[in-house]
Amino acid sequence: MRIVVAGSIAYDYIMVFPGQFKDHILADKVHVLSVSFLVESMKRMRGGTGPNIAYNLALLGERPTVMGTVGEDFSEYRTWLENAGVDTGLIKVIEGDFTASCFINTDLSDNQITAFYPGAMAQAHRQRLPLDGHRPDFVIIAPNDPAAMAQLVIECQTNNIPYLYDPSMQAPRMNGPELLAGCRSAAALIGNDYEFAMMAEKIGCTEEELHQVVGLTVVTKGGEGATIYQNGQVYEIPAAKPTIVADPTGAGDAFRAGFVRGYLAGLPMPVTGRIASLTACYAIEHHGTQEHRHTKAEFMARYEENFGAEPLLAELFG
Repeated sequence: MRIVVAGSIAYDYIMVFPGQFKDHILADKVHVLSVSFLVESMKRMRGGTGPNIAYNLALLGERPTVMGTVGEDFSEYRTWLENAGVDTGLIKVIEGDFTASCFINTDLSDNQITAFYPGAMAQAHRQRLPLDGHRPDFVIIAPNDPAAMAQLVIECQTNNIPYLYDPSMQAPRMNGPELLAGCRSAAALIGNDYEFAMMAEKIGCTEEELHQVVGLTVVTKGGEGATIYQNGQVYEIPAAKPTIVADPTGAGDAFRAGFVRGYLAGLPMPVTGRIASLTACYAIEHHGTQEHRHTKAEFMARYEENFGAEPLLAELFG
């Protein structure tokens, strides 16, 4: 199956603050906020929603294609993705610019403050989906340049290509009509509980009504698992248990990869959700978004450890 993952492609600068942000923010002074956090570590890691999702799909047996724009500093990253089993044929280099960069500061309670420089990502709206012999069977519209996301929605709708709509972290930059346009024809809509509340408010509906706009919606809840709504049915998905909580960055992207893998395989929603939950768990246990690895046998064994035996997994990975 040809899966195109269209999303941001970035380098993540991951920092850890050895305290809690809330202890240094005065509630009565937030209107004149001026804070500085001395971090104890910083690493430059490969990231971006597109490659993060694609990397996890590759671990789960797919060979997805990443679509996006990058700068002249991307060559090492491209080699990494190809070696991981990800097709980079739809990644375009923008001469004279840098690959987008995300600066992520995480405190000891896993709260995050993030700054994002788009760089070459600002040109992503100029790309188009291939419609010849490489026409995708499914597209993941992940957070990216908002104009690029809107363009992809139009292309998928015009050409009857099913897609997962994931505005999530870009929802604050998008207005109600833009969000509603992306939701209307989506095969599935995904975001965390805060993002769903924001999208519903911008669209001008309740969260319950938003679940009715798209036949399949997924609300992630961090350590509390996730809830899947499908045509009136509600499935509560438990969180898999990590051996260690090293870094939550990238867990959401990993969850999306696991969800898409199970969904496209036609698995029942409870199984699909648990695959997604376990995929996210691997990301949480490592610093960085693409530093974890697992074999199919290891994944199946850990699924059974967390959720019990599931014969359908053997068929999925067979």
